[in-house]
Amino acid sequence: MSTKRLLLLAVFLFSGICAFAQTGDIRGFVYDKDNGEPILFATVFLKDTNYGATTDVNGFFNIAKVPAGTYTLSCSYVGYDEASAEVQLRAGGLINQSLFLLPGSTQLQEIKVTAKKEENRSDVKVSSIKITSKDIKSIPGTGGQADLAQYLQVLPGVIFTGDQGGQLYIRGGSPIQNKILLDGMTIYNPFHSIGFFSVFETEIIRNAEVLTGGFSAEYGGRVSAVVDITSRDGNKKRFGGLVGVNPFQANVLLEGPLVKLNEESGTSSSFILTSKYSYLEQTSKTLYSYIDSTGLPFGFTDVYGKVSMTGKTGSKLNAFGFNFRDNVDISETSALDWNSFGGGLNFKLIPGYAKTIIGGHIAYSSYDINLLETGEAPRESSISSFEVGFDVTTYGEDSELNAGIELEGPSTKFSFTNSLGINVEENAFNTNFAAFVKYKKNFGKLILEPSIRTQYYASISNFSIEPRIGLKINATDNLRFKFASGIFSQNLISAVNERDVVNLFVGFLSSPGSLNKPSSAERADYRYQRSIHAIGGVEIDLMDNLSLNVEPYYKYFPQLINVNRNKTSPSDPNYATESGDAYGIDFLLRYDTKKLFLWAVYSLGYVNRDDGEQVYPTHFDRRHNVNLVGNYKFGSTGEWEASLRWNLGSGFPFTLTQGFYEDFNFGDGINSDYISENGDLGIIYADDRNSGRLPYYHRMDASLKRTFDFSKYLKLELYAGVTNLYDRKNIFYFDRIRYDRVNQLPLLPSMGMTMRF
Repeated sequence: MSTKRLLLLAVFLFSGICAFAQTGDIRGFVYDKDNGEPILFATVFLKDTNYGATTDVNGFFNIAKVPAGTYTLSCSYVGYDEASAEVQLRAGGLINQSLFLLPGSTQLQEIKVTAKKEENRSDVKVSSIKITSKDIKSIPGTGGQADLAQYLQVLPGVIFTGDQGGQLYIRGGSPIQNKILLDGMTIYNPFHSIGFFSVFETEIIRNAEVLTGGFSAEYGGRVSAVVDITSRDGNKKRFGGLVGVNPFQANVLLEGPLVKLNEESGTSSSFILTSKYSYLEQTSKTLYSYIDSTGLPFGFTDVYGKVSMTGKTGSKLNAFGFNFRDNVDISETSALDWNSFGGGLNFKLIPGYAKTIIGGHIAYSSYDINLLETGEAPRESSISSFEVGFDVTTYGEDSELNAGIELEGPSTKFSFTNSLGINVEENAFNTNFAAFVKYKKNFGKLILEPSIRTQYYASISNFSIEPRIGLKINATDNLRFKFASGIFSQNLISAVNERDVVNLFVGFLSSPGSLNKPSSAERADYRYQRSIHAIGGVEIDLMDNLSLNVEPYYKYFPQLINVNRNKTSPSDPNYATESGDAYGIDFLLRYDTKKLFLWAVYSLGYVNRDDGEQVYPTHFDRRHNVNLVGNYKFGSTGEWEASLRWNLGSGFPFTLTQGFYEDFNFGDGINSDYISENGDLGIIYADDRNSGRLPYYHRMDASLKRTFDFSKYLKLELYAGVTNLYDRKNIFYFDRIRYDRVNQLPLLPSMGMTMRF
């Protein structure tokens, strides 16, 4: 290379370095001035420039590569007064500046470009819906109590199988294939047996992100979906809380500062403690005696506590713990109990001199379940696990790099006896290692997000490499196209028997040994479950407050592993495999203003499995599913709030009855008197599994709430609600032996109150 060319190259590199050195970064947090809680998805910008950003779930923002100079940093968010601060950015500098927004009377109704739209344009967001406690409260709550379990049911691609013992199925994945996280920790059974309530207190949810497929590499260990819940901190300014009562349950929340928030330094510490207790077993005997004079047999108790500490630059440490309990006692028939407890730490370290955030968590949880049924052997299952994870996020110009490692050690126990008296018992201790890298780059109209996860299942000596990709094209300001695909794996198996009428027993197994593989299947060299996702989509902003999201999807499951319930001898494998797929399309139409919220969802889905003998639809294969939600605030100050929800779902598959026979078990061997003794009534099922369809399901819920403001902090909420407003007789199950149809819950009126202080 000539001297002239070397000189030109040196000048070019020096100019680039100088240009880079003339810029800096501005970052920080946006907080609610009243309680110190981070404000999510707020718009932060430098006035009279094109530089800006949106806060994340921690209230954090980062504006990169800003030319040196003096600026006015501002933040706006619906329902708050605008806050500003003057900042002086030096070349190559980094400024940490937090903003505190004061709730105001100006609701910013004239803002045309909302933070949500900005987030849609800057994030890939394929098959992702973010939920706040405000969203959850927008739909009618059973018993007057808003709950995440009820809100999840209205999301695109989510199928719910019933009022009693119902489970959530997300785009063709069974409950075991969905990962539920609370502050980074896995929750193994997040839903109570009655089906209306989760273990999570609505009032502590800061954000819940539901990823129905195609999620990136920071999530692993599941083959279908993820629900990632972040709890909020306690009030950093003052002591307060709430007490609520209704016919189903009572709940209490206490929160306050341990060290009050210092707005100059940003330091603080706080606590939050919640508890809820169900007494439906007692109240239903009087209030809902028309359902069952002995009372509805459901009860639960949930306790959660958290301590948060925040440092000068926004660095944070949280310590939390929980205990969730559930019981069902059906007189003279069955009794089920489960208990879940655990705790842990998570942290965010934000150095004042670097453009990097370091995060991590360590946690332990335990879950035990027991089921006793008349005439059946007991079922028992337990899982306990420790989890450790660390990650690093680095911000660049229009880019973001996130990398991390994880270690998990689940230990499972399971005991079950099938109809032939063959015992299936498994005890396993596992060690799972994972590492991931995710890179996000904004190329203007194109946002690209490739990632890769490597997963090693030490207990079965299997290694999984899982590349994933997500992208979005901003075709215009109001039209966006998106796509995601990836490979996913898991080494956790459900002990649920999908042929049971009600799946109340949610047990867990792992580290499968020998597999009973279909004779037609190719021999696989792995013993974990796998899936491959491909998801497309289009987002359209039809009006300022009206948006449409359409997502077709396909999920292929090359290997799924189940308990071998056809085991006929102790030497038979404990596990059987099958394959399958799920595909469909989801439509979401959303309209959101200060007073009116409308939500319309239609989902078309197909879910099939192949066990080597036949291809059949799963018992949760609901072809059509519709959810309509409306919420309207009225009155001079919006003190009244009315909500309505209607759900329509086509019938679930079931296996038809072909005939009956006398089932004599010869319990006394050759001494059994089969001539004079009577056997049980056995059922002959049709050869084609799940070839029948139950009737359509539909239900309307409604609620009305009135808020009384006695002072700035003292408020009383009174509400009335009706579940199954027009008393639809939805089928629960059909008792083949007694030839008797059993329906879901009928009309359930309720009233309640919540006092906030």
